[in-house]
Amino acid sequence: MADTMTVFDRVAVRRHRDRAAAGIRDHDFLFREAGERLADRLDDISRAFPLALDLGCHGGELGRLLAGRGGIETLVQCDLSPAMATWAGGLSVAADEEFLPFAGEKFDAILSCLNLHWVNDLPGALVQARRALNPDGLFLAAMLGEDTLIELRQSLAEAEIAEEGGLSPRVSPFTDVRDAGALLQRAGFALPVVDSDTITISYADPLRLLGDLRGMGETNAVAERRKGCMRRATLTAALDHYRTAFGGDDGRVPATFQVITMTAWAPHESQQKPLSPGSARERLADALGTAEAGPED
Repeated sequence: MADTMTVFDRVAVRRHRDRAAAGIRDHDFLFREAGERLADRLDDISRAFPLALDLGCHGGELGRLLAGRGGIETLVQCDLSPAMATWAGGLSVAADEEFLPFAGEKFDAILSCLNLHWVNDLPGALVQARRALNPDGLFLAAMLGEDTLIELRQSLAEAEIAEEGGLSPRVSPFTDVRDAGALLQRAGFALPVVDSDTITISYADPLRLLGDLRGMGETNAVAERRKGCMRRATLTAALDHYRTAFGGDDGRVPATFQVITMTAWAPHESQQKPLSPGSARERLADALGTAEAGPED
C-alpha cells in the first residue's frame, strides 16, 4: 500500500531472527506456549484442513505442535528469516509476510503464531492471507497485544527520562483487541472473532528477560530507534526500577505478554449471514417474559 507507515525496520527484524536461529530452541518457550493454545483451538473446529500454511514459523515450534492435528496433511512453513526457515525444517521457505509468494485460493488454513506484530502493512498482509485461502478457509493467528512488556516499557521510560532527559522508541508498538477485529473486517474476512489472554513469565532477574528477547529474535527493530547501544547508566537504572517497582516478595519479577487471538474465515456462500435490521419475527420482551418499555419510560 502506498500510504503504509514504516514503523519497523524489516531488515533489522530479519537480521535479529537470523542471529537467533541457531539457539532458538533454548528460548522458544513463549512460541511453544502460544502455539499450543492455537493448536487447542484448531482441535475445537470439526473440520479438516489438508493443506495449511504456518505464516512466520520461527524455528518450527507450531509445526511440531500441530503434527497432523486439524486434519493437516501438508504444512508449508515460511519465515522472513532464511535461517529460521532452515531450522524449522520440513517444507519451509523464506518469504515476506507483506509480499506472500503464493497463488490465490491455495490453502485450506493459514496459521500464524506471534509473528504479525512485526508487519508494517498489517492490513495488506491480512488481505494477502485471505486471498491465499480457499473459500471457507480458516485464518487462525496469535499476535502480541498492547499490554505486552508493560513492566519493561515503564522501566525503560523512567530510566531514560532520568538519565538522558528524554524518550526514544525502545519497545515495539502493539495493536489492541478492537483494532484487530476491525482489521480482519477491513481485509474482507467473514465471521471474525478476536479475544485476548495474558501469559506472565516469572524471572529471577529482568536481565534474563532481555537475554530471552534477544534469543527469540525479538529485540528492538523500530525504524526510529536509536542506532547506538544503550548507555550503561540507563540500563542499570531501568533494571533497578524493574526490580523495585515490580519485584515480588520472593525477589522475582514478572514479564507480561498479552496474546491476541484472531479467528476468521475466507468468505463463502454457505456461511451464516447476519439478518437485516427489522427482520425479527419474535419480540425480545416476549422471550424475556417482561413488558416492553418505550423511550419515554
